[in-house]
Amino acid sequence: MPLSDIEIAQRAKLQRIVKIAERLGIPEEHLEPYGHYKAKVSFEFVDSLNHRPDAKVILVTAITPTPAGEGKTTTTVGLGDALNRIGKKTVICLREPSLGPVFGMKGGAAGGGYAQVVPMEDINLHFTGDFSAIGLANNLLAAAIDNHIHHGNALGIDVRRIAWRRVVDMNDRALREIVVALGGPGNGFPRQDGFDIVVASEIMAIFCLATSLKDLKTRLGNIVVGYTREQKPVRARDLNVQGAMTVLLKDALKPNLVQTLENNPAFIHGGPFANIAHGCNSVIATRTAMKLADYVVTEAGFGADLGAEKFIDIKCRKSGIRPSAVVIVATIRALKYHGGVDLKEVTKENLAALEKGIANLERHVNNVRNHYGLPCVVSINRFDFDTDAEIALLKKKMAHHEAPVILATHWAHGAKGAEEVARTLVDLVEKVPSDFKFVYDDALPLWDKIKTVATRIYRASDVTADAKVRAQIKRLQEEGYGHYPVCVAKTQYSFSTDPQLRGAPTGHVVNIREVRLAAGAEFVVMVCGDVMTMPGLPKVPSAEKIDLTDEGRVVGLF
Repeated sequence: MPLSDIEIAQRAKLQRIVKIAERLGIPEEHLEPYGHYKAKVSFEFVDSLNHRPDAKVILVTAITPTPAGEGKTTTTVGLGDALNRIGKKTVICLREPSLGPVFGMKGGAAGGGYAQVVPMEDINLHFTGDFSAIGLANNLLAAAIDNHIHHGNALGIDVRRIAWRRVVDMNDRALREIVVALGGPGNGFPRQDGFDIVVASEIMAIFCLATSLKDLKTRLGNIVVGYTREQKPVRARDLNVQGAMTVLLKDALKPNLVQTLENNPAFIHGGPFANIAHGCNSVIATRTAMKLADYVVTEAGFGADLGAEKFIDIKCRKSGIRPSAVVIVATIRALKYHGGVDLKEVTKENLAALEKGIANLERHVNNVRNHYGLPCVVSINRFDFDTDAEIALLKKKMAHHEAPVILATHWAHGAKGAEEVARTLVDLVEKVPSDFKFVYDDALPLWDKIKTVATRIYRASDVTADAKVRAQIKRLQEEGYGHYPVCVAKTQYSFSTDPQLRGAPTGHVVNIREVRLAAGAEFVVMVCGDVMTMPGLPKVPSAEKIDLTDEGRVVGLF
């Protein structure tokens, strides 16, 4: 019986983090260890790297995700190991997992099989406490708002127009809409409130876009927490808590260094969701890695229509990072699912469904090449049940897209299984220059930005919104936020806002249900369809499988 992911991770021979850092030229005095196998890197060392040249950045993204699974994080890890194997000094950069999915439906986010980052249990659980710090900073601001109102409300905050919500790093649908301050005058003024998951907090977005502690503090102060009756914005700095919030985050902002199963360096830092936030690890971690290696392999959440678009239009726009190429991850079983096959049947050969489902991959390749202007490689995570006929059909259908299709087996074989992907990618980067471009210009009005993303990337026919939402977008435009990028919050399971609409739908309509200003992160969130910023647990959550043995060993985590 094959070993589970957690069993593979627990049998790994880890090197002490000092040794991993040594290979990158990070002196021991600039490490802040959390045990033997993970550490934060000091700001002093990070700041000392500014004069060094930048590495080539490889973005790993995927087709539209399915219950059949694609293996994007596994590919990121396997590709990083493979590039190191062929002699390219490489660092990978990943997001930290949220406890919501870990205990919910998705499970962990440390890769899988023989392409994992370790220590796997630590990374998937509390890690170095970054998410706790982010949650505390968020909720300190929430407490300060209600406290200010309780003690006289000198700023004149309209309790009907408070925009700041509390957060917790757990899927808990019961907290989506609540009432606070019940129980009498001593508890404040009752009002409707609610919780988001930590990874949807604007603090998380700010954390991942900030370039320094000073920049972090400025961005925190710029957060708009609500409005007065005259609809004038009230910011966090008006409550004078940006300093205390920065104190809570000062250690968390230092990037976390860990390793892969093959003892190659990895930065894992920050973790905004891609379906409800911008889906990228921290700028600080990515830029640090770019100064320490020849190649940096990083990922963006979910498919190339969500995570990759936000990586391009938000993270790259704000940070100056420019990827050299993209890897799009897919599986044949997931493509058959997009072709209409029931999940229970995806392991059986079905050429008709595969041919239909390949349209999803084709659209992502087209978006990457034509709308992002980047060369790309398609990496297929191969399974034993993939047939020769299916592989031949996939390669034939993709032959004219100028995106090499490579079969990879890094889940089973580690770096060796992704070596062909690595060599193909290096050859592509060296021979094919990128024509990097944003999907829209800064100067485009907010409404036109969301319409551009919807029509070009999602292939929607139109964007709709009710009068209240349209008025809010117009007001944000008039108040000077029109140059901000848009961050689309929608289902990850479809190009449309209907999670049941598989494949490559066209002609659908994207409805904007809600608009949220993220003035500190400097983007405008467009909430579309029925997507929730506080997920719920499934009927049988992963938490039911996770346990601790009498010997103190974690089991059931994946």
